[in-house]
Amino acid sequence: MGFHHDTTLPSSLVVHLATIPDPRSARGRRYEWDYLLTLIVAAMMAGENNPTGISSWVYDQQQELVQALQPARRCVPHLSTLRRVLCQVSIAALERAIGAYLRGLSGEMGESGQIETLTGERLTGQAVDGKTVRCATAHNAISENGAIGPATHLVAVVGHEHGMVWAQENAPVKLGERKAAEHLLAGLQLKGTVTTFDALHTSVKQAKQIRSAGGHYLFVVKRNQKLLYQEIDEAFSVLPPQGSCEQEFWQYEQCTLHYRGHGRTEQALLESTPALNAFLHFPDVAQVVRRTRSVRHHRTGEQSVHVEYLITSIPRSLVTLEQIAQLRRWHWTIENVTHYPRDVSFGEDRCQVHTGSAPEALAAFRNAVAGTLRVEGWPYLPNGFRYCRAHLQSLLRWIGIPAT
Repeated sequence: MGFHHDTTLPSSLVVHLATIPDPRSARGRRYEWDYLLTLIVAAMMAGENNPTGISSWVYDQQQELVQALQPARRCVPHLSTLRRVLCQVSIAALERAIGAYLRGLSGEMGESGQIETLTGERLTGQAVDGKTVRCATAHNAISENGAIGPATHLVAVVGHEHGMVWAQENAPVKLGERKAAEHLLAGLQLKGTVTTFDALHTSVKQAKQIRSAGGHYLFVVKRNQKLLYQEIDEAFSVLPPQGSCEQEFWQYEQCTLHYRGHGRTEQALLESTPALNAFLHFPDVAQVVRRTRSVRHHRTGEQSVHVEYLITSIPRSLVTLEQIAQLRRWHWTIENVTHYPRDVSFGEDRCQVHTGSAPEALAAFRNAVAGTLRVEGWPYLPNGFRYCRAHLQSLLRWIGIPAT
C-alpha cells in the first residue's frame, strides 16, 4: 500500500494491522491486504458495525479514502470482498496485533487503573472475564445436520478503569474460560500487576501461574465453590474477635466504605484476617477478606445484602483494605466499560454476522476502535462516532494515516 504511518503517534493502529499475514492465494489479489483492513477499521471508527454498513460508508467516502491511502487500484472494494476479509483473517494474528496496539497506548492513560502501594510502587489492575456474542452464537446453535455448533464466547484481559483489552480469545464452551484465561495470561507481562477474577476462575492452578510470573491475584469465593465457601464462612462466623487473645490470633482488621450513585446507596464492610493463610492451598495467599455489601435502592426502598469472600496474594504491608475494595470494584470495568459499550454502542449482541471468523474479527476491531476513541478524548463512544463521520481526516490521523 502506498501510504506511510504517522510516526508522531505512540502506537499506530495501521502499522500493527500491517503485521497480520495475508491468507489469500497470490492469484487474483486485487487489493492490498493492509488496505482492506484499514478500510474496515476506519468505517468502524465512524460507527459502522456490520459488513453492509462498512461497505456503504467506504463507498460514500471513496474519493477521500483513495486519495489518503493511495492503493494501487484507485478504487474501493465491493461488499463481498470485505466480507471475505472478515471471514478469512487469522484471528490469532488479529488479536495479537490489536492487543499489542492497545498495550502500546497504556502510557496515554496516565495512572488510570493503578494503585500506589504503601511502599511506593505502583500496581496495575486488570480483570479477566468472558462474554458470549449472542446473535452469532444463536445462529450457530444448531447446524444443518442438527448438531450443536460452536459458540462465540470471548474471554478477555482488560485494564482496570480505562477498559483497554490487552488480550482476547474465543473459548467456545463457557467452562473453557479457565483454559483460555491461562493461555491469555501466559502471553502477558504480569509483574507489577494485580489480576482480578470472578468466582468461575478461582483455582489454585490459576494462582500458581500468576505468582510464578511475578503478579498478584484477587479471587472471589462464592457459593458455587461450596466446600471452600463453607470453610471460610465458618471461620469468619466467630469474627470480629472478642478479647486480646482472639485479636492476637486472628489479626483482625476491618473498614467500612460508603458509596452513593446510580439510584442507590451502598455500604461495604470489609473484614480481613491472615490467620487462614496456612489452611488454604493457594500459593502465597496473604489474607482472606469478607466483603459484605448492603444496598438500598432509592426509588423502591428495596434493600439487599450480599456476602462474598476474597482471597489475595497482596499482603497488608503493600495495600490497605480500602485499596482491596477499590480493586474489587474496578473488576466491573470489564462489564461496564468494555462489554456494555460493545453491546449498546456497537450493537454486538444484535449483529447477525456469524460466518467463519467474522464475529470474532468484528469484536477485535471494536476493541481497537473503543481504545482509540477513549485515548482521543471520547469516553462516550457514540459522540466519537459522530465526530469521526464529520471529520474524516481526524479519523485517519488517529489510526495512523497522515493528513492529505
